[in-house]
Amino acid sequence: MDNNNESKKQEMIEKMTIRKKEGRVVRRIVTIVTLVILLVVGIVGVSGYFYVTSALEPVNPEATTEIPLEIPMGSGISTISSILEENGIIKNARIFKYYTKFKNESNFQAGDYIMTQSMTLDEIIESLKTGKVYREPVFTVTVPEGLTLDQISGIIEKNTQYSAEEFLTLVNSTEFIQNMMGTYPDLITEEILNGSIRNALEGYLYPSTYSFYEENPSLQEIVETMISLTNDVVMQYASILEEKEMTAHQLLTFASLLEEEATAQTDRETIASVFYNRLDINMPLQTDPTVLYALGSHKDRVLYEDLEVDNPYNTYVIQGLPPGPIANAGKISIEATLNPTDTDYLYFLADAEGNNHFAKSYDEHLQNINKFLNQ
Repeated sequence: MDNNNESKKQEMIEKMTIRKKEGRVVRRIVTIVTLVILLVVGIVGVSGYFYVTSALEPVNPEATTEIPLEIPMGSGISTISSILEENGIIKNARIFKYYTKFKNESNFQAGDYIMTQSMTLDEIIESLKTGKVYREPVFTVTVPEGLTLDQISGIIEKNTQYSAEEFLTLVNSTEFIQNMMGTYPDLITEEILNGSIRNALEGYLYPSTYSFYEENPSLQEIVETMISLTNDVVMQYASILEEKEMTAHQLLTFASLLEEEATAQTDRETIASVFYNRLDINMPLQTDPTVLYALGSHKDRVLYEDLEVDNPYNTYVIQGLPPGPIANAGKISIEATLNPTDTDYLYFLADAEGNNHFAKSYDEHLQNINKFLNQ
């Protein structure tokens, strides 16, 4: 019995000794693995730090070679970052993108630039913000707000080698219109094919100053540049349009009415509220610029007989919006269309000085006429 007890005791001691040894081995393994993980994390962290730090520095501080590059109109920060990396101006597009977001930089300008690899990120950003163009344009074309295609044709003829007739032939060409519909499907839809529309692309050439850097760009290139900018501007509000269940065509049509009603001191948001209020109660918009567009001629004063002209653009005889824009609208009118003032006004008029006076009822409107127009 004693021998058996002694044997069992010895066996237990041996097992405990083995377990202690195994425990020490496990602890060593855990310690080693932990140290390895910490070392790897440390190495990755240090490497990442130096990698980011390096990417924030100029590609080559000693470089003097000038590198030309183009930032296309409508480019976002992702596109700009990729262009800079592809041209060797920055080391890493993603880090440049994060850097601009961290510094809350935006509003970069399109254009042709000449940069070097010695430029810092801040210098690059400043250049892109100011839109400094290092290559002078061959010519520019300025298209003001509130113009029709007929009026724009005169600007094209004056500033380019193309005639007004060639311009109007192009913008009314079925082939060109279909091409633009395919290129900008979210902007130019089948709504422009409505048989009541006088010019399919009326209102789709954005008012701005356009710079061209080649001697003789094609007429199609000139016109498409203007349509492309309209697309860039309108698509900024895509989510708002979806929320309002409004199409791009309806937006440009509504905005064109505001643009034509505008004077130097016009409150477009309040005029927009008048139009929306009228639409809500199925009241004709009765805006004189649509009458002038229907007549196809300019008049200093719209006569009562003009208000009765039978034309799909005449908002004195039709309900709702006209079939399409009556002019090109600027950003202020577009934003006023999307963000009208909340009012109960149904009438407005502009006095001789361009100040607007609004009324909730026709009687109040008549009082404004007697007060501000019959003086």
